Amino acid sequence: MDSTGFTNGHRLLGGIAEARALLDEVGRVDLVAAERAARELLIALGADLSAAGLVETPRRMAAAYAELLTPEPFSLTSFPNEEGYDELVVVRDIPFQSLCMHHLLPFHGVAHVAYLPAERILGLSKLARVVEHFARDLQLQERFTTQVADCLQEQLEPKGVGVVLEAEHLCMSLRGVQKAGARTVTSALHGLVRDDPRTREEFLSLTGGRR
Repeated sequence: MDSTGFTNGHRLLGGIAEARALLDEVGRVDLVAAERAARELLIALGADLSAAGLVETPRRMAAAYAELLTPEPFSLTSFPNEEGYDELVVVRDIPFQSLCMHHLLPFHGVAHVAYLPAERILGLSKLARVVEHFARDLQLQERFTTQVADCLQEQLEPKGVGVVLEAEHLCMSLRGVQKAGARTVTSALHGLVRDDPRTREEFLSLTGGRR
């Protein structure tokens, strides 16, 4: 983030100030405590916080994690399925990034989300918003995948739901086995997308599960 406009004694300005107002309202993040903890962590890791480039790092760390862990509120607005559409609705390659709950390192990739309409349909942007909502948390990819599918199934009550997530985890590519480019694929299926072989095959074909 561009630091222009930050001065000593002004901890949060602009978009960060708005983020803090939201965080304080929902009670999820204590930015003052987070900054203090970030400072202590950096010192414990041997960082010299008197160095010019590190003076503001604890504050920036706290603000960055707060942003990554704060879901943006939205309404899952649906509309009557007046045309009686009864084929799969699929949005592919929805980009996301989240934080691994084990290491607080990012994992990022794409989500493929589909549903088989019943009485209601969604605006297509809402499928991406559901993914973004659950991405902003300390996550496991498996949990993330089922949360998206369960939310759509519960809120929309379609005939079926399918979700596939493909992601690279920096806890694998930067550390540990250090296998850059390895991708983890998870899926969650409900209703006819799970139980009907033809619908399942169509979903997997449309999302790249069958080549």
